[in-house]
Amino acid sequence: MLNIGLISKAPPINLTEIWTDFLREIKSNVTQMTFNTWFLPIKPLEISNSNIKVQLPSQFFWEWIDEHYKNLISKTIQNVLGEQISLTYIISEDAELIEPDKEIIPQIIEKTKAIPPKQESNAFLNPRYTFDNFIKGENNQLARAAATAISENPGGTSFNPLFLYGGVGLGKTHLMQAIGNKILENYSDKRIIYLPSDIFTVQFVESIKSDKVNEFSSFYRSMDVLIIDDIQFLIGKEKTQDLFFHIFNTLHQARKQIVLSSDKPPKDLKGLDERLISRFQWGLSADIQSPDLETRIAILKKKSEDYGLLVSDEILEYIASSITSNIRELEGCLIKLLANSSLNSKDINLDLAKRTVKEIATDRKINVSIDNITKTVCSALSIDENKLRDKTRKKEIVLARQLAMFFSKELTKSSLKTIGLHFGGRDHSTVIHSCNSIEKMQQEDSSIKTLVENLRSQIELACS
Repeated sequence: MLNIGLISKAPPINLTEIWTDFLREIKSNVTQMTFNTWFLPIKPLEISNSNIKVQLPSQFFWEWIDEHYKNLISKTIQNVLGEQISLTYIISEDAELIEPDKEIIPQIIEKTKAIPPKQESNAFLNPRYTFDNFIKGENNQLARAAATAISENPGGTSFNPLFLYGGVGLGKTHLMQAIGNKILENYSDKRIIYLPSDIFTVQFVESIKSDKVNEFSSFYRSMDVLIIDDIQFLIGKEKTQDLFFHIFNTLHQARKQIVLSSDKPPKDLKGLDERLISRFQWGLSADIQSPDLETRIAILKKKSEDYGLLVSDEILEYIASSITSNIRELEGCLIKLLANSSLNSKDINLDLAKRTVKEIATDRKINVSIDNITKTVCSALSIDENKLRDKTRKKEIVLARQLAMFFSKELTKSSLKTIGLHFGGRDHSTVIHSCNSIEKMQQEDSSIKTLVENLRSQIELACS
């Protein structure tokens, strides 16, 4: 829930009337295209004496208006309503409320806890990921067929575990969560959990620190369906691998369904315990390859419809021909095309599409993990990696921690919550503070700026 405190008079009872007044004033301050794109889709739901609840179509939609139109919205509500009132945004796709933060731009609070409660299971699934909106193609035919079979009979097929592998941005996460969502739909009593392996590791470390390893292990052994993303990040984490080995055995012997993903097939996961590699090969390993041109165009058409965009076949084919290996980049290009069109009040045409594709090409980030960043920063500054998780306030350790957090936010797609967990379970506001501190130090101290530039180069070189 996002609450914006404002000064105003008692709000009128008629929601339609006050929302019409709100939109009328907004329209006088933005272009027609901006109004149609970012304000007309907002749906007013209800009003009380101190709160207006509205529905937004997506998380991306909220992030965009919060970044670009937050002040305009606050000012308009003040003009229309007058007295103190809160505005609550609800994301229609997952029906989650966006929680406020007093000091920074609100972030979506990630649904992970250090030790999940034993008595109940929160699947942590995103309901947007379904089989219906997963575009079928020759590149994912086997993986999708196996996933569908599992969702209809979890633990009852020979596909246990199902091990999905392929490059970044090809739809592994979508397919894994679609399995979970379909099982929940078919079997409402099943205990299901989805999470990336790095979160699993962080939770395990926290359970050791709080002397709750048995509780942690029991929780995961109690699952009917365990879905772990990016299992390759267990490499080098021997204690976590050992615990996961025993959890895997317990679940598999009880005919509980296990779904895993990685960037490589099991046999190529060098550094992973041979016992785990052997067990990962018990079921079915299915690769997801880069989509062909026709599949890429189909993906773009479906996403265009989801975003309410009218994009010509010529433009879609150009984008699909230019971005060939990553579905995530295809979707990102479409979002950026919408943003460029809205911000510059320009129609979506081929020239704008070409410029957007060029921007996407220069914006591509290398595949960096928080572990990569931590190793590079600590090596360069001669700091023990474990010290970054301690409570110490020694200047050199604080600087190393802040730098690692800064690069983790800049170079990875990890949420603030995930980054904070990697550094001793710190709050997401600590991550924001660290990033702001590094930005400020760069402006005030040229040596820090040089250090940041050198570290960035080292990180990119190490991960290229």
